Amino acid sequence: MTQLNDLVQILGPANVITGAEADSYVEDWRGRYRGQALAVARPGSTQEVAQVVKWCAANKVPIVPQGGNTGLCGAATPDSSGTALVLSLARLNRIRGIDTDNDTMEVEAGCILQQVQQAGRDAQRLFPLSLAAEGSCTIGGNLATNAGGTQVLRYGNARDLVLGLEVVTPEGDIWHGLRGLRKDNTGYDLRNLYIGSEGTLGVITAATLKLYPLPVAQCTALVALNSVEDAVALLSMARRGFAASLTGFELIAGFCLHLVNRQYPQQRLPFEGDSAAMPWYALLEISDSESAEHARERFEAIVGEAFEAGLVADAVIAENIAQSKALWHLRESIPLAEKDAGKSIKHDVSVPVSRMSSFIDATNAALQARFPGIEHVIFGHLGDGNLHYNVARGQAFTEDELLSNQDAVYEIVHDNVHKLGGSISAEHGVGQLKRDVLPRYKDPVEMALMHRIKQALDPQGLMNPGKVLGPIGKP
Repeated sequence: MTQLNDLVQILGPANVITGAEADSYVEDWRGRYRGQALAVARPGSTQEVAQVVKWCAANKVPIVPQGGNTGLCGAATPDSSGTALVLSLARLNRIRGIDTDNDTMEVEAGCILQQVQQAGRDAQRLFPLSLAAEGSCTIGGNLATNAGGTQVLRYGNARDLVLGLEVVTPEGDIWHGLRGLRKDNTGYDLRNLYIGSEGTLGVITAATLKLYPLPVAQCTALVALNSVEDAVALLSMARRGFAASLTGFELIAGFCLHLVNRQYPQQRLPFEGDSAAMPWYALLEISDSESAEHARERFEAIVGEAFEAGLVADAVIAENIAQSKALWHLRESIPLAEKDAGKSIKHDVSVPVSRMSSFIDATNAALQARFPGIEHVIFGHLGDGNLHYNVARGQAFTEDELLSNQDAVYEIVHDNVHKLGGSISAEHGVGQLKRDVLPRYKDPVEMALMHRIKQALDPQGLMNPGKVLGPIGKP
């Protein structure tokens, strides 16, 4: 196509993709959204990203930034018009440097999260961001969505793990903000403006990340529980007993673990009898700076206290790294098992931990009253109040029947979240999935400020249009 000749000149013919070769770039991971693209551009440097963005600005071509394409809200998928350029950051995959004295690492946006974790370990440091898609998601996408994961309880979201950014603006300018400073009060915090913006304000091309000392030992346990109330009480006990050593606390409905076992029979619950049929489980992990023996002693003391208090019905404490990995593999297999079992209606919500039980009870009851026989696939990061509250069809509905009612399901779930002072997106972002319902739950002044920021930084509206924000004055 003649209009792409300039892009070919900038990137070379192998890095401007059209036609059938672009198929994997125009559909989201869940298969919910599929669009069309003018082309897929694959720049290999920040300078090339800037050149491509300048070309788009001059030609009024919309830009859809894309990392590993593992997002769950359709933020990296173009619309069906075929006018947008998908900007893949996959070739920006270099670790630029590690400063162990400053405990920082400078990486490009296309680096796979697992690659960043390993680079940190190789330098005897920990980069703690951890999530199920870490083998394929990229740092740029993690930052664009402010990813969470399993260790937010101790280390915070992606936003809390970044000191500086390099960003290409909608005009094609480069903001060189890769300062590795923990204190910098020289004006507005542009870094946090771009993190979580889902590519609607600019293109993140590199980041300076925080590193931490590697823990000497880690200890993991899976405990069986009678109720969510007991899980919340156990969390409070674990926080008191472990303090900052508590790095993970995952709540898992028994249904989820049996779903994993049903889809992947090689993965078995480490319980038998009544303990294998409990309604709830929690996966806890602590990191210790002394020794494995010290970690296990602390764990056994707190779990023993929980038994005495009647909070825990049974517990399995990992004896070694292999057992710990097996327990985490059960947890991390839930999204894939759910996907393999069929389409479902997914929610990524947060509510205050103290209200988690109320939310689950009220929402389960409301959904069963409206849609008898649906199944509740509930799991998430109880330690930071983030729940993946998903709804499957069970035996009562076909997939099409369930999905035809998704708006009503969303409304019930999100209304209950809102009543309890929660958020309809905890770590997945807004994308196009939640764009139209966002104004229902956001303060009008907050929505107006977001639109003003978008207009100020992207006046042509070319950066990931149709994501996060709808037209002004419309849902």
